[in-house]
Amino acid sequence: MQKIVPAVIGLLIALFVLMSCVFVVDQRQFAVVYALGEIRKVIDAPGLYFKLPPPFQNVVYYDKRILTIDTSESDRFITSEKLNVMIDTFVKWRIIDPPSFIRSVSGSEQVAVDRINRSLRDALNNEIARRTVSDMISSARDQVVESVRAKVNDDSKQIGVEIIDVRLKRVDFAPEVSERVFARMESERKQVANERRATGAAESEKIRAEADRQREVIVAEAYREAQQMRGEGDARVAQLFAAAWGKNPQFAEFYRSLEAYRQAFGNKSDVLVLDPSSEFFRYFKAPDGAPK
Repeated sequence: MQKIVPAVIGLLIALFVLMSCVFVVDQRQFAVVYALGEIRKVIDAPGLYFKLPPPFQNVVYYDKRILTIDTSESDRFITSEKLNVMIDTFVKWRIIDPPSFIRSVSGSEQVAVDRINRSLRDALNNEIARRTVSDMISSARDQVVESVRAKVNDDSKQIGVEIIDVRLKRVDFAPEVSERVFARMESERKQVANERRATGAAESEKIRAEADRQREVIVAEAYREAQQMRGEGDARVAQLFAAAWGKNPQFAEFYRSLEAYRQAFGNKSDVLVLDPSSEFFRYFKAPDGAPK
């Protein structure tokens, strides 16, 4: 029994030493092996590895995945128009050189994020200062983003970091500028509306004048045709009347006398003072109008 206990203790110590010499590298990590505080090697392939037991060697792991910096508060920048804009950004980055990362930021992700944010703000400030608001929200936005990403990536390589992507989530006016910009936009819209109303009114008057002209032309042509038809009708009536007069002058004269009687006695309130023996009443005395 006394021999078994030392053997078990020796076995446990050997097992502990063996376990301290073995380490596993995950595919999502870098493994940095330190030897007495100095970097001995960097392992980026997953698998099972061996090292000397502490304190001769120890292992520190760093994330090799793509990480995200998502700003929680908008940053204020000034455009070339001297207008304040608020911009929200996010950045995709990863560690590509663990030794540089360790020497530059002591292996701290938070320190690296602070360095990237400072570089990002400087790059954005330089780009936006040369652009207008219109450029930032439309035409030159992609160009600005690519220029900023390249600048931040160059700065970040010094700390062993690669910038995968930079995006502008939101570009908006500062609160004190919004009302002034909206008022200017409203004024511009009103000006455009007034111009279109004036153009519409001018077109309306033009169309109305053309319609009036065409109406006058149509009425004049219709009146001319009516007068022509009336003249032709009157001529035809006169022709027929002359023909009838030639065939039977006595009947024609009688008919004209009847028309004269109808017009003379058409109104009951009229009072006529005539000589009964006058020529006007000759058909009252004899049907053939012959004098008696």
